[in-house]
Amino acid sequence: MFARTVRMQLKPNSVPEFTQLIEREVIPVLRKQQGFKDEITFVPSEGREAVGISLWEQKENAEAYHRGAYPEVLKAMAKVVEGTPQVQASEVSNSTWHKIAAR
Repeated sequence: MFARTVRMQLKPNSVPEFTQLIEREVIPVLRKQQGFKDEITFVPSEGREAVGISLWEQKENAEAYHRGAYPEVLKAMAKVVEGTPQVQASEVSNSTWHKIAAR
C-alpha cells in the first residue's frame, strides 16, 4: 500500500469551507481513481494547517492521480489554501485498519 501526504496552509477562518470542499469535491474525484483506498484529513484546533493522507493500492496509482486529477483538485482548493501544498509520497509500513504489518 502507498500513501500521499499533503500538507497545506489554510486561509483564515476557512476550516468549515475546507471540510466541505474535501467532502463534496475532492473525495468524489478520489473515489473515481484506480487504486484509491482511503482519504484521511486532519485539521488542528487552531485551523491554520491541514494534512490529508490518501492511501493507494500501488505507487503507480498515486502517481497517475498526481499527474491527472490532482491539478484540478488544487484549483478547487485554491479558495481555502494559501501557497502551494507540500506533497510527500511513502510506502505504508504498518496499519492496523488495513491489516498491514512490517515486512
